[in-house]
Order: sequence, then structure tokens, then C-alpha cells
Amino acid sequence: MELSLQYLIRKPKIALENPPLLILLHGYGSNEEDLFSFASELPEELLIVSARAPLSMGFGSYAWYTIYFDAPQGKFSDIPEAINARDTIANFIDEIKKKYSTDPNNTFLLGFSQGCILSLAVALNYPEKVQHVVGLSGYVNQELLPENPDKANYQNLDIYSSHGSVDQVIPVEWARQTKPFLDRLKIDNVYFEYPVGHGVAPQNFHSFNKWIKERI
Repeated sequence: MELSLQYLIRKPKIALENPPLLILLHGYGSNEEDLFSFASELPEELLIVSARAPLSMGFGSYAWYTIYFDAPQGKFSDIPEAINARDTIANFIDEIKKKYSTDPNNTFLLGFSQGCILSLAVALNYPEKVQHVVGLSGYVNQELLPENPDKANYQNLDIYSSHGSVDQVIPVEWARQTKPFLDRLKIDNVYFEYPVGHGVAPQNFHSFNKWIKERI
């Protein structure tokens, strides 16, 4: 069957009838091969899928939604495109679960930057589809959330988020608002900072990899 997004896949290294699923969502201007480089180091039980964003920027670069860097108020996200991407990812999760018979009660989303923003948005809009989110170098974009998130059922959701303390692309101040926001919604979550820019430090990788292992 034709799926709604192109992707790379790593099957579980351990034979499981219904493996836990990890979907990787890359950042703006990257592609599905970027985060897939993590795959060999991640737990063997996982079925890992790295999705390609739908908007081509040429030269192997893709985006989930347009960012207008020359907008008068600074970086401006195309919110209708972002909402469409959020819902496309939610649908893609269902397609992958069905195609590969993954465990419906153990789905992870891992996103970097724009992929992190969308991972959080998908989980907060569709908590029945996702149980665990690893959000790297992003933030909660309020414009992508349901109208009344405080009325949603998030009891099966937990979130790991981290950010570089000297991130030059997404200000660390934005990321620091993630934990208080999730705490208000009574969502289990942890937040870490690392002395890096817009990227993933080795100790950050080891930290979220351990977090994932504990939830398989």
C-alpha cells in the first residue's frame, strides 16, 4: 500500500510479533537520512521509521512547513501548512502501525527542531496515537494545539525534551517554557539542557536513549 510519506525503515533486530514503534521526524531543510543515522545505536526491539517531510526545498532538503525568515516580525511559521503536516504525521502513524503490526500501546515519536515542534503537536492533539515523545531542540507551538488541551486525556503520555543552552536557531527561552506548560497539563515529562548550539550532544543522545530503553 502507498503511504502518505516517504520513509526509511529499520526492522527490529529481535524478532517480535508486535514491536514497539519509533518514528523519527527531521528538522527544517534536512531529510529522512539525518536522524536515521541514530538508528543503529537505538534499542534492538524497536521498529524504526524515519519519515521525509513533504515540502521539497531542492538538493535533498525538505521541510514540514514553510518558515519565512524575512518576515517583519522575525521568523514566521506557515501555520496552515504546519497544521496540515501535523495531521499528515498523525495519519502516517496509523498507516505504519497497520502495515507493520506494531504494538499500538508503545509508540514513540522523536523529532528534532521543526520535527520536535510537530512531535509535540501530534502528541497533544492525538494522545491516543502516541505514548512517548522525545523532543530535541524545539518548543511547544501554541498555535498547533487543540482548543482545550486541559480537557484532553494525557495520562498515558510522557515526554522527554532537551535543548542546547546556546542554540542560535531556536532560543533556549522558548524551550524552557515546555516543562511548565506540560506540568500544568499533568503530563509526565523531563527537560534537560546541554552546552551546545542547535544540535544533539553525545551526552544528550545517551540520555534520551536510556529514557527510551526504560519504556520498551
